[in-house]
Amino acid sequence: MDGLLSQTLWFAFWIALPMLGALLATALLMSVFQAVTQILEPTLSFVPKLLVLTLVLALLGAWMGGSLVEFAREVLGGFPGLIE
Repeated sequence: MDGLLSQTLWFAFWIALPMLGALLATALLMSVFQAVTQILEPTLSFVPKLLVLTLVLALLGAWMGGSLVEFAREVLGGFPGLIE
């Protein structure tokens, strides 16, 4: 059971990493831009992050969904072994 929990956490980490990394880079760039220009408009940072998230999901959504389906099949197929 510990192996399944560990495997699930690593899987969630690798699936979320592209989205979180892109959002982190965008937030950092927008923060630097806002600090340099002294424009403190909240929507100025929200809209680019939303666009980047949409772009990442459009590019990597199929891979993420396919990986999730494969992992679910693997976990559900291994349930009889977990019961024993």
